[in-house]
Amino acid sequence: MIQCKKYLRSIVAYKAAAFAPEAIKMSANENPLGSSPKAVKRIQDMATRVFQYPDGNNSALKEALAKKYLLSADNFIIGNGSDELFTLIAHVYMQEGCYSITAESTFSEYSFATRIFGGEMIFCPLKQGKFDLDAIAKAVSSETRLIFLCNPNNPTGTYFSHQELSAFMKKIPENVLVILDEAYADFMDCADRPDHNQLLSDFSNIIILRTFSKIYGLAGLRIGYAMANQAIINDLNRVREPFNCNSIAQEAAIAALGDHEFIDQTLCNNQRGKEFLYGQLDSLGLTYYPSQGNFICLNVKHNGQAVFEALLNQGIVIRPLGSFGLNTWIRITIGQPEDNRFFIHCLRGFLEKNSEDIS
Repeated sequence: MIQCKKYLRSIVAYKAAAFAPEAIKMSANENPLGSSPKAVKRIQDMATRVFQYPDGNNSALKEALAKKYLLSADNFIIGNGSDELFTLIAHVYMQEGCYSITAESTFSEYSFATRIFGGEMIFCPLKQGKFDLDAIAKAVSSETRLIFLCNPNNPTGTYFSHQELSAFMKKIPENVLVILDEAYADFMDCADRPDHNQLLSDFSNIIILRTFSKIYGLAGLRIGYAMANQAIINDLNRVREPFNCNSIAQEAAIAALGDHEFIDQTLCNNQRGKEFLYGQLDSLGLTYYPSQGNFICLNVKHNGQAVFEALLNQGIVIRPLGSFGLNTWIRITIGQPEDNRFFIHCLRGFLEKNSEDIS
C-alpha cells in the first residue's frame, strides 16, 4: 500500500464547521455589510471572460497595490487567500528537523503550513492576550526558520506597536524570516500601528501579509497578498502555481481597493458596534480584550462550547475558543446593529439561566 510521508500522518484533515444556513453568522469575522459594491459590479462584468486564463503574474493587481503602499510591484506576491501564502513561505524556507515559533492562542494555519513541510512548531504563551515578543525572541535557536506573528491577533484582537515590533526585529537573526499576518489591520485605529514601509526598509527578513476577505468582503473569492523585499518575493514565485488566482478575484480586488465609500461604511459600522458591545458586556460583568479587529474575544465564564450550542439553538453562530486553549472564551464578529442586539439578548438569557453554573 502506498504510504504518505511519515511526518504527515499525525495531521488531521481540515473540516469546516457546520452551521445552520438561516442563522446569524457571527463566527467567521466576515464583513457584515457584504461585499464592496464596486467589486460586485466588476465580478458581474467579468462573467463573459472566464473562458480565458487569468493573468498568471497578477500584474494589474500588483500595480494597484504598489500605488496604494508606495512600493514597487516587485515587492508583492498575490495568493489564493493568505492561507496559500503561508504554505508557499513554508515550502520555500522550512526543512525537516527545523522549527517555527508562534503564540499558543493564534491562527492555526501557521502550524499547519509548518508541519506539512516537515517542521515543528514552538508555541509561546500569550501575555495578557498579546504576543509575548520577548519570549518569542528568546525561543529562537539555530534550527529556527520562521516566526509567525498575528497583528491584531486572532482570536484576541490585541496588538503590538511599531516600536515593539521594531525592537523585536533587531533581536532576530537575518536568516530567520518573520511573517507578519495583518489580516485585520485595516480595522486598526491606534496611532502606533506598525509602519510597513519603515519595516521593509529597515529589515530584510520580514514579510507582511494582508487579505481581501475582511474589510473588502471578498472572503469567497480567496485572494490575499504579501509584501517583502524582492529577493523573498522571487523565492516565493519559484513555487507559486502560475494561475493561482482566478481572473474574477483579481479584478474584484482591484475594484475593491478603490471603493473608499464602502470601506468608510464598514469602519463606521465596526466602531459603533464595538462601542455598543463593550457597553453591554460591561453591564453583564464580562471580561473582554479591547479589540483592534472586527471581532471581540470575551470570557463568558462558562464552557464556550455550551454557549455556542445554546446560541445556535436561538439562531446565532459564534466561535467557541476551546481549540485555541481558551475554554471559557468565545469570539464574536461585530455585526450590524440588529445582530449585535440579538446576540446580547441571547447571551444575557443564557447567563441568567445558568447563573449558578459558573466555571
